[in-house]
Amino acid sequence: MEINQSIDKPIDRFKVLVKGKDKAGEFYRKNFSAMFQYCSNRIPEITEDFYKIDDAMKAGFGWENGPFEIWDAIGVEKGIELMKVEGYTPANWVTEMIASGVTSFYSVKDGATYYYSITTKKVEKIPGQDAFIILNNIRESKKIWNNNDSIITDLGDGIINLEFTSKMNSIGAGVLQGINKAIDIAEKEYNGLVIGNQGANFSVGANLGMIFMMAVEQEYDELNMAIKFFQDTMMRCRYSAIPVIAAPHGMTLGGGCELTMHADRAVAAAETYIGLVEFGVGVIPGGGGSKEMALRASDLFRKNVCGIKCFTRIFLNSWYG
Repeated sequence: MEINQSIDKPIDRFKVLVKGKDKAGEFYRKNFSAMFQYCSNRIPEITEDFYKIDDAMKAGFGWENGPFEIWDAIGVEKGIELMKVEGYTPANWVTEMIASGVTSFYSVKDGATYYYSITTKKVEKIPGQDAFIILNNIRESKKIWNNNDSIITDLGDGIINLEFTSKMNSIGAGVLQGINKAIDIAEKEYNGLVIGNQGANFSVGANLGMIFMMAVEQEYDELNMAIKFFQDTMMRCRYSAIPVIAAPHGMTLGGGCELTMHADRAVAAAETYIGLVEFGVGVIPGGGGSKEMALRASDLFRKNVCGIKCFTRIFLNSWYG
């Protein structure tokens, strides 16, 4: 079964998977139907709030989306149809929810996520959100500008956020355009810029496939222009008139590392895997990372002091500023 490769987010693929006419589609329908029945009947045995089951599956079992999020993506009523075909029935509270006019487990409004409360039989705000900025909740309502590879969002308090939306958050022309546009906007109307996202990874680096094709086709002028555009953008992050804060997490490789190194400050998640990995494919980092490593090495160099301790300090300083 082939899935449209343009559907990058797994949550958007589920409704396509269950429509398959082959064995894979049959498998997904049977699997999801059984899961929906089981999970809906574990309430209130496990918890009275189904969003806690989704949170537990994501936090404790490595799921990217919980069972009720998957059900929502397929459509609650569509999920019930699939269950009936397979001989399953949802828990009574699900049919009561549909009968009351609520057709989804989750909804987003006023920058917050809401859920259907089984105890009160009303849509209520999920607690604990006020302490966080959740881009998924404000991406559409607070969007300032976007192209195919990036989105600029107003975070409030005079700060804007730039989010990459390219495949695996790789850095190409669209992302570089987004960075420059975000700095343009921030320098005129705001007090600062955050570069962060809620993807699986901050960025896997520059689009090496594009660089490879330019080299193969010997388009050296275009290649030089692309590299210069990347370098100029990184230097603009360094010397912009407003503070630029990078919020790396997950894989922050190559160009993602270089972007972090040129930001005024990095606020890194605990699970951040960062480094200039281009050497692994025989390429020298071209976005200014080599220059930054050399500068940090020269700043920390002391006579007769070198080795592991010196390079450890250089790397730590490279990551966290």
